[in-house]
Amino acid sequence: MNTTKKGGIALHWLMLIGFTVGLGGGLWVNFALQPDADWLPIVIAGTIGQIFLKLLFMMVIPLLFSALVVGVAEMGDLKSLGRAGIKTLLLTIVVSGIAVAIGLAMVNYFRPGDGVPPELAQQLLAQGAAGATEIVDRASSGLQFDQFFLDLIPSNVFTAASENQILPVMIFALFFGIGLVMARSPATDELQRTIEGLLEVTMKLINLFIKLAPLAIACLMFKLAAVFGWDLLVRLAAYVGVAVGAMAIHMFVVYPLVVWIGGGMNPFRFFHGVRQPMVVAFSTASSNAALPVSLKAAEEELHLPRKIARFVLTVGATANQNGTALFEGVTVLFLAQFFQIELSITQQVVVMLVCILGGVGTAGVPAGSLPVVAMILVMVGVPAEGIGLILGVDRFLDMCRTTLNVTGDLVLATVVSRGETDDVVPKGEPYPVAPPA
Repeated sequence: MNTTKKGGIALHWLMLIGFTVGLGGGLWVNFALQPDADWLPIVIAGTIGQIFLKLLFMMVIPLLFSALVVGVAEMGDLKSLGRAGIKTLLLTIVVSGIAVAIGLAMVNYFRPGDGVPPELAQQLLAQGAAGATEIVDRASSGLQFDQFFLDLIPSNVFTAASENQILPVMIFALFFGIGLVMARSPATDELQRTIEGLLEVTMKLINLFIKLAPLAIACLMFKLAAVFGWDLLVRLAAYVGVAVGAMAIHMFVVYPLVVWIGGGMNPFRFFHGVRQPMVVAFSTASSNAALPVSLKAAEEELHLPRKIARFVLTVGATANQNGTALFEGVTVLFLAQFFQIELSITQQVVVMLVCILGGVGTAGVPAGSLPVVAMILVMVGVPAEGIGLILGVDRFLDMCRTTLNVTGDLVLATVVSRGETDDVVPKGEPYPVAPPA
């Protein structure tokens, strides 16, 4: 993310400063004053943080609808793409599902959020849940196993949107995108451009709201640190360790197996060929910035058919976000443990489904996964203000998950390219330049 504030300071540095100031001030208050959660400065800080979160909530429905529709529609004409399009779609879902499952298993096994004094967790839990009681109640009532699959299909998508029923809206958007792919005409092309415009407007507004993030992070971290004290630092370090560990397992265990079994390529040769895109992805934390380098590596290092590589990598930069899906799942379960909320198997399945679908269309949107994480938190009854815990370390995790995303796109391209051929492409044809992230 290259956004800057006045004076040329990058936004992620301002977010880190806000995190440090809020954490330091909150720890001092906790040590020196030992206030309760109703202390006026804590209440004021929490209110400012809640305003930031509500701005994000406001953008959830338009962001997820437009991003999902555009992400699916950009897969092109499934009839002409044939097996390449179908393989891309299925592999995206399967590999993203594996990523989320690894993340959830790691959090359930290591339980990085445990250990916070129960009375303090309940204090903040009660205060945070009060602002979103209706959403939490609706989400909880919609997680009964016998009604789960029926509730996935909205009888009225506008009612579902107005009630913040996020999964039915996402299912509708998924089918809407498939419909756009199947019903190609001048009218549907114009409709797709309109939805792309909606996505651009939504992204622009999110960029605007994210400029408030340094202040919001400072306030959220002040409140959390003032209430939880030093326990906060221990839990935060454990969270980062589990998140990075889950990403490492997916990168160095799952990807090699998929490349070897599905793509018929030696994993060592694969990782040697994609080292440049991985470095660019890690250093920029931007899938868009890594796209031209990925395309070059796919043709010159991996020797994949160019038509297939262009299609899969371009779609993957938007829709195949293994790292983002894994990050969202780990974060939601970590915060649930932090606030001592036990999620049932059904609720964890819901989290997994939303993370898989939420990974479609979030690439290239600065902090685009933030509204998804916040909304999942309210769905399962976890205070959304807890998201302030992870924002201060999100830059490093963003670099890690972007590397996983970009590598996953190249894994996908390798598997889809197996058995495919391509026409000879004249040498020297320029690679597309990615838009700024």
